[in-house]
Amino acid sequence: MYDSRDVAKAAIQLAISSSRAAEEQLIAKLKEKNIKGVAIDVGGNIIKTIHVVIERAILASRKNGLTQECHVHDGAIAGAARDAIMQIAVKATGLNGGGKIGICTYKEHLSVCIFMSIGLLHLNEVLIGLGHRSIPELTDINEKE
Repeated sequence: MYDSRDVAKAAIQLAISSSRAAEEQLIAKLKEKNIKGVAIDVGGNIIKTIHVVIERAILASRKNGLTQECHVHDGAIAGAARDAIMQIAVKATGLNGGGKIGICTYKEHLSVCIFMSIGLLHLNEVLIGLGHRSIPELTDINEKE
């Protein structure tokens, strides 16, 4: 049995993974623990792309079976992604950044982590943001339909 801290740690590990191969290995290990995960690359002007980050998180979580297309799950992903990006936005206003989003779910736990390098020329700073929400389990939604 895993709790919100375990799911948050998994999302952080995905966000800081160094390559696609490392992501795939970690996703496979998480799957053995019944933790679902996905990682998405992001980049650009942080403030101007907030909506893009949120949309990509929603679409990737749906596509990879972490959530279903319903307003409860979409809202949870959007809220957690927004929380994470706002933690980064404090230092990133007006700057470009590049990094990765890690999203993990286990039962009712959902975590979104954004790991980014932001800056100007060679003056980079590394930032991390994390958001968490509780969602109905996928099986619960299926049973109610």
